[in-house]
Amino acid sequence: MTGLLIEAGEADLDRIRRWRNHPSVRKVSFTTHEIGADEHRGWFEAVRADPSRRVLVYRHDGVPAGVVLFSDIDTEAGSAEWHFYLDVEGLGRETLPAWLKLEGAAVDYGFDVLGLSLLGGATLADNRQVLQLHKRFGFTETRRYVREVDGEPREVVWTELRAADRRIRKKR
Repeated sequence: MTGLLIEAGEADLDRIRRWRNHPSVRKVSFTTHEIGADEHRGWFEAVRADPSRRVLVYRHDGVPAGVVLFSDIDTEAGSAEWHFYLDVEGLGRETLPAWLKLEGAAVDYGFDVLGLSLLGGATLADNRQVLQLHKRFGFTETRRYVREVDGEPREVVWTELRAADRRIRKKR
């Protein structure tokens, strides 16, 4: 499944920003304002210059349809944090199948390509759909905490998947 994820390039910049600025994506993000072109370019250039971060474009049936972000990649510890979002407008009825394929591809990439032993991620507690998706892939909740989003305290759920647990799950 890792072939579904391709390193993001200049040609992807506008579509990534459009997907990220979709109201339903912003609503479940830690940064909810509409991101301008200059801010987005600065972020993209910073990611590309940072070896502890990756931005990958997910392709659904060969068409760019989402983004997977890896950050805090620590090769010595074998750990990283990840996030994702989809082209919810463009996918329409294909959103759920795309979610499933994207998460599978991201997990495979993290463990098989990056060589991680631990993959973790933060999700707003009220984003139950994504938390259920993570659970389906074997992620477990390890803690909850409060983080400020737009000046408001929001509950966050941290989930993790260990390589050993993934191997057990893949054997089933």
